[in-house]
Amino acid sequence: MKAIKYLIIVLLAQIFISCSGSKDLSSLSPEERFLLAKQKFDKKDYLEAISEFENIMVQFSGTGIVDDAQYYLAYSYYKRGEYIKSAYEFSKLIRDYPTSEYVKDAQFMLAESYYELSPHYSLDQRFTEKAIEEYQAFIDFFPDDPRKSEAEKRIKELNDKLARKIFETAEQYRRMKYIKSAMIYYDLLLEKYPDSKYSSQALYTKIKLLVERSRNKEALDEAKRFLQRYPNSENAKEVQKIINELQKG
Repeated sequence: MKAIKYLIIVLLAQIFISCSGSKDLSSLSPEERFLLAKQKFDKKDYLEAISEFENIMVQFSGTGIVDDAQYYLAYSYYKRGEYIKSAYEFSKLIRDYPTSEYVKDAQFMLAESYYELSPHYSLDQRFTEKAIEEYQAFIDFFPDDPRKSEAEKRIKELNDKLARKIFETAEQYRRMKYIKSAMIYYDLLLEKYPDSKYSSQALYTKIKLLVERSRNKEALDEAKRFLQRYPNSENAKEVQKIINELQKG
């Protein structure tokens, strides 16, 4: 369907290009105006392309070319690194043109926009959480798309970032000797992100803290849980030693 639409546009382009010198913009058809904007996009003149696509959205709002313009408007913002604007425009396409052939690509690029907005782990993570939400929506609605694996990798990466934020908070409390608070954050990490790359270290540190405080039954339970959950961890042998010592009584 998309290929047929562009074939028509390309055919019209030949006519448009051959007589463009004698035509002013007001006399151009929606397809010709879109072609003009798309040429600017292809030449990476994104600022001019944005202006043209916005004009198309206003002047030809009832035509079949409007979702094309909306998609490339969003993509132009993305190419310029204006990710908040690209996220808004991609979401607008999904909301306003739910039957458009661009919805699948727009959903993925919406997630990509939020991914680019995701900051360092130590900062506010609202955009990270939003990116995860939109990647998951892409997977749920388009499970057979070849980009599913890429979306899953992004989700794993972003979840690790959220896990690191919790882990570093726990570590800070531990260094400050606020052990109860540290335990709360280790538990929070293990509950929310049990498969993150920080989870095994969080549980290992918790076990050592429990042993240091002679909370042996809790330490033994957590050590057994560690070996069940992370049998291939670099700390697995040390945890087994802890179990052996605790079982000796």
